[in-house]
Amino acid sequence: MQGAEGDPRGGRWADDLALLRGAAVAAGEIAMRHFRSDLKSWDKAGGLGPVSEADLEVDAMLTATLRAARPDHGWLSEETEDDLVRLSHDRVFIVDPIDGTRAFIAGETGFSHALALSVDGVIRAGVVHLPARGETYWAAEGCGAWKDGVRIAPSRCADADAARLLASRPHLGAEHWPGGAPAGKPHLRSSLAWRLCLVAAGDFDGMLTLRPAWEWDVAAGDLIVREAGADVTDKDGARAVYNDEDPRVPGMVAAPRALHRALMDRLAPR
Repeated sequence: MQGAEGDPRGGRWADDLALLRGAAVAAGEIAMRHFRSDLKSWDKAGGLGPVSEADLEVDAMLTATLRAARPDHGWLSEETEDDLVRLSHDRVFIVDPIDGTRAFIAGETGFSHALALSVDGVIRAGVVHLPARGETYWAAEGCGAWKDGVRIAPSRCADADAARLLASRPHLGAEHWPGGAPAGKPHLRSSLAWRLCLVAAGDFDGMLTLRPAWEWDVAAGDLIVREAGADVTDKDGARAVYNDEDPRVPGMVAAPRALHRALMDRLAPR
């Protein structure tokens, strides 16, 4: 669903949004130079998944660009060692240099760059850029959610059994749903940030993950979903607070308001 009202420039957060959008485009240019090439990649220690030379190059560029522009802001990135100095900052950049690294390494187009600004624990501006698909989603608090200059809105689905859900199959197992698991066939996309954007744009009705999600994977998408007009919470129904000492959100459920309520009633029946 799409509409025309709102301010794609970002209102109060216009300068921050413009900074994030420019950095996301620059990240995409780096990624596309490496895409479907003889890319060096390896697995991180501790079972934290793969990383590539492109992830690190993008991270270095984002660090230089964003921190130079806002030297008083904190920093949280998947590919930068977390020194917790960020906890002393009210304003923090939260970025995933490449979300969906496995897809990127495999030469698939479903990877993204996810950049967000957190102020006092709330995301105020966010961008999700998919360079291989030529798509960019963005939002700023109070200004709506946008894809490539067109305002987006979620679906109107309210039926948990009919909903097109982005989720891995194990998360729809009956053991997780005291009120009854949704009956529909699950769908999957490699990037959590992209999944949230697809819900915001109404391409899917909802998304959920019951595992802890890193803040950098979901911060930008969280705002984009909310500004599109849908609800997004952790798996217990609470709104995520960002720049936490432990930068993980305990699961995430995003959907239009009525569908979100239906899903939460099944996850934790009253």
